[in-house]
Amino acid sequence: MLDFTSSSYLGMDHAMAALQPWSRLSSGRPVALGMPKLERRVAGELAELVGSPGALLGPSTLHLFWDLFGLLATTRVAIYLDAGAYPIARWGVERARVSGALVRVFRHHDPASLEQRLARDEHLLRRPIVVTDGLCPGCGTVAPLPEYHDLSRRAGGRLIIDDTQALGLLGRDPSPDRRPYGAGGGGSIRFCGVSGPEVIVISSLAKGFGVPVAMIAGSRELIAWFERKSETRVHCSAPSRASLQGARHALSVNRADGEARRSYLVSLVRHFRRRLGSVGVGVGPGLLPVQTLVLKPEGFALAVQRLLLERGVRAVLQKGRCGAGPQITFLITAQHWAGDIDRAVRLLADALKQACTQTQPAETAHAYAPL
Repeated sequence: MLDFTSSSYLGMDHAMAALQPWSRLSSGRPVALGMPKLERRVAGELAELVGSPGALLGPSTLHLFWDLFGLLATTRVAIYLDAGAYPIARWGVERARVSGALVRVFRHHDPASLEQRLARDEHLLRRPIVVTDGLCPGCGTVAPLPEYHDLSRRAGGRLIIDDTQALGLLGRDPSPDRRPYGAGGGGSIRFCGVSGPEVIVISSLAKGFGVPVAMIAGSRELIAWFERKSETRVHCSAPSRASLQGARHALSVNRADGEARRSYLVSLVRHFRRRLGSVGVGVGPGLLPVQTLVLKPEGFALAVQRLLLERGVRAVLQKGRCGAGPQITFLITAQHWAGDIDRAVRLLADALKQACTQTQPAETAHAYAPL
């Protein structure tokens, strides 16, 4: 089976033999009673990687978003949510909403829509909180973070970024031809050159770094406040020793081999796009490893997905929050080979031809098209 459903973009494996041993998975104590030295060291390395003064770890982004939005809702805030935001951040926003926060939704990746919303609510005298993904997994594009940051800062607010998709993948000083992902793997704020005490980043390491643990990064004041007030740090288990050792190993691999992995990944994505072009299949813009086809009508996409599975190709069928209709997405990782790409595209072309023959002519006029 050719699998294009994993978002472990850098292909990092953390076999037990590669990690330092641990005597037990958990101390049994809430982290509020004392943070292990390893956890503090990993948090410090992550803060440096993303370019923030401080960071803390959590078992998952759900824990961190739950805490953060619960704390923010104790003050007069208005939350402005990008329409394409991932569900985990949305669940945190819902907690704030039921606690009295005002919540507005603006158009996906549209600074003008955000600006209009902010202007309309200016008389409410609430501190604005702008919430977005750094890298949208639906359309595979980076949010306009400089514009969002400027708008939130001028209004005296904050910018909260779910950077789960971008951490480990994107980084500083991108170059369209030579280094389209940038360097270092520090995520979307490094990629976009965004920084400041108004910026808060929450990210899982489960994508680019392949480790089931999460972090929150921001100003020293924000991190100290979060550490004092966090509920999940009192009532939930801390990250396991295995996860901490995995995070430590991932950061070491990133320092030693991250640039080579990102470069190889770019070459695979370019190869994938060339092969799709050679068989006349349209694909969305950009070189990020989230490569999406748009298939119309809805039944056609479902048919293609079924035919791909019959041929031994697994891709992601989704109804994107930021796009119309069903989408089939190929997630490319550094564990793939050029031969995997060649075979997958051949089988995709076969599946499309068979799907067209099984669909009414009127429905196949625009069977697949670029985003």
